[in-house]
Amino acid sequence: MAATINRRCFNRLLAGAAAGMSFLDLKRALADTAKPAKIPLIMLDAGHGGVDPGAIGLAGTYEKDISLPTVMEVARQLAATNRFQIRFTRKDDEFIPLPDRVTRARAAGADLFLSVHADALPNRAERGASVYTLSEQASDREAAALAARENKADLVAGLDLSQNDPEVSGILIDLARRQTNNLSIQLAQDLVGELGRHVPMLTNSHRSAGFAVLKAPDIPSVLLESGYLSNERDEQLLRRPEYRAKLVAALARAIEEFLVRPQRMRRS
Repeated sequence: MAATINRRCFNRLLAGAAAGMSFLDLKRALADTAKPAKIPLIMLDAGHGGVDPGAIGLAGTYEKDISLPTVMEVARQLAATNRFQIRFTRKDDEFIPLPDRVTRARAAGADLFLSVHADALPNRAERGASVYTLSEQASDREAAALAARENKADLVAGLDLSQNDPEVSGILIDLARRQTNNLSIQLAQDLVGELGRHVPMLTNSHRSAGFAVLKAPDIPSVLLESGYLSNERDEQLLRRPEYRAKLVAALARAIEEFLVRPQRMRRS
């Protein structure tokens, strides 16, 4: 298998160069980080759980009881490809604070973060799936808040930036976030395109918002709203395992294409 440098290693080298690392040290670091590409790790996040039921449908369906079996079906279909490692923020009816979900993904070294939900709206006619990425405005505010709260440590490839010039640190954090945001948008577009061929979709189905679970600075992250429990038809469909399997099959194809595409490009 050809050697490659993963995204986190690249960010580490970038930070080292900005901090004035010598050419010899950079050469040694490059030798250390060039290694066979690891099997991509996907972190699956079932929304809500435990004391937090999430949205409640017209027939009394809890969002947490839709998100968990959907996530488990995603895991089953992706595991069947033998191409990915799978981890979960939760595997049972457990309440996990939102920041802990991101922390678990980063601690695992995830290459992709997918959070699964099912919404509810006052407008009961609204239905269909949608995919969210973090909005630019929310991302910029979160970058500033994270830098202050974490003293700019461990935000870019695990490198402590607290001793760097503030302007350099800000640039490095911004570069990492922009790269991650671009990848998240590409993943969302892939998901919307594949889902749209198989399940009903919300109008303007790729949307942006400041979801806390999408705020990892170095992991492409998306949030799937699988449908609306406030819509009678959507609620009926989301309760059916066969419908969830169809929705998940589209998800799995898009995720596989997103993660395999860079490997294919490296070989070409």
